[in-house]
Amino acid sequence: MLLTGLIFQIHIAGYFCAMSSQLQFTVERVEDLDKLALTLLDFAGDEHIIAFEGEMGAGKTTFIKSICKALGVLDITSSPTFSIVNHYLAPRGNVYHFDFYRLNDPSEALAIGVDEYFSDGSFCLIEWPEKVGNLLPSGHVKVRIEPLSSTTRTITFYRP
Repeated sequence: MLLTGLIFQIHIAGYFCAMSSQLQFTVERVEDLDKLALTLLDFAGDEHIIAFEGEMGAGKTTFIKSICKALGVLDITSSPTFSIVNHYLAPRGNVYHFDFYRLNDPSEALAIGVDEYFSDGSFCLIEWPEKVGNLLPSGHVKVRIEPLSSTTRTITFYRP
């Protein structure tokens, strides 16, 4: 995992949450995602809603699997493409993994009670957040994943 000098220094010092509203990483190995998941959870702080942006095949589900592992989920995690939401139990509480790719309208998310999921304090990890329009609460964290090659990704954490 490659980090820019400033971000690396801030990360090592442990102050990046308060000092930066955006962090960017270059990941060359899938194995590095477990460490990056811990960094994301630190960056998110008290925010439990994390929205993932990236093209099909960018690695959103793969990174979410690492985040679930970091949260202590013991179940096998998978993409909820057809079920829209998967529920996992973790020591820190419920974890909901949403995949809104197949939604045609934000009202479909309301029909499954997404507003209740978002407001109960559980971790909500959301793929294709643009499909739910303005339903995401303020204060969420976004993760943008951009493929640079078949194995390398730029991953950016930010607060909209």
